[in-house]
Amino acid sequence: MMLFPPASCPRLIVKIGSALLVDPDGAVRRDWVAGIAADIAARARSGQQVAVVSSGAIALGARRLGLAKGGRASLEDAQAAAATGQIALSQVWAELLGAEGLTAAQMLVTLDDLEHRRRYLNAAATLDRLLSLRVVPIINENDSVATAEIRFGDNDRLAARVAQAAGADGVVLLSDVDGLYDRNPAIPGARHIARVERIDAQIEAMADAGSASGMGSGGMVSKIAAARIANAAGAHLAIASGRIDRPLSAEARHTLFLPKRGASARKAWLAGRLTVKGRLAIDAGAVRALQGGASLLAAGVTAASGDFARGDIVDIAGPDGRIVARGLSEYPVADAAAILGLGRDAQEAALGHTPRSAVVHRDHMVLL
Repeated sequence: MMLFPPASCPRLIVKIGSALLVDPDGAVRRDWVAGIAADIAARARSGQQVAVVSSGAIALGARRLGLAKGGRASLEDAQAAAATGQIALSQVWAELLGAEGLTAAQMLVTLDDLEHRRRYLNAAATLDRLLSLRVVPIINENDSVATAEIRFGDNDRLAARVAQAAGADGVVLLSDVDGLYDRNPAIPGARHIARVERIDAQIEAMADAGSASGMGSGGMVSKIAAARIANAAGAHLAIASGRIDRPLSAEARHTLFLPKRGASARKAWLAGRLTVKGRLAIDAGAVRALQGGASLLAAGVTAASGDFARGDIVDIAGPDGRIVARGLSEYPVADAAAILGLGRDAQEAALGHTPRSAVVHRDHMVLL
């Protein structure tokens, strides 16, 4: 069965890894990319809007600049390789999509662009307009300016965040593997997992952080993280092999992650954020209250850590340390620490002013 057919998936995000786009010598695999362009064109003719999250800039640039270790020997090398390779990568996409009668556009984003709400909304508006014009956005992380502190680090999670911003119904991660296995697929007897209805500790334990190609930066751990983000926004996500021709039209084995009912746009953005400023630990009673739809009150908070101000994102952890929710703190960390476990009257005495209604309001919180 074709992954995410146009009739049931109006918008699709396709992520393509470096090892699929670039051969070991650093040259573009043009015939394979031409096949992808043909697949996208066929879907576009059927009414589906497709955006591509394309890796490969660093690998391409490293070849042109003669840099060691594929351009990843240092941050400076990676940034120079990205700046050089991105223009070559965009040219390839524009040419091959143009041969199919499609117009390509380039969008380069950093982690900050999708973590800050206003910039996220701007990116979402641009994506929406491009897709509505039947343009194919080619999206990549802006590695020429990103540093370790402000980068996604892999295009799997970037693809999931793009799916949120675009309101996409499906995400395909094309990779050098055909899905999730119960152990490293190189181990004899490894079992393929075709369908995942819930990402739990058992599913996470199956992930292998290694990348088989040596060119990419995302292993199975990053793909599971991407599935969490996409599913939180109500989008299905599939991990499928790109080691075949025309993978978007072929019937091939894959792993499909099924979403629950999609959260509101704002809550999906909260759930998908990759940077948080602190953590609130809560007791078991507070966990039950949150699961019942309540706001987080100071009486149920047992510890506050990190360096967060009012309005910053914080994780909320239960007694076992598991993250149960994420939201916008109504207090800076010092004030949150001052009112741990206190009722409303005691909070006013501790703060010296009237306390807020909650430490994290339910309207600004998403359960994980």
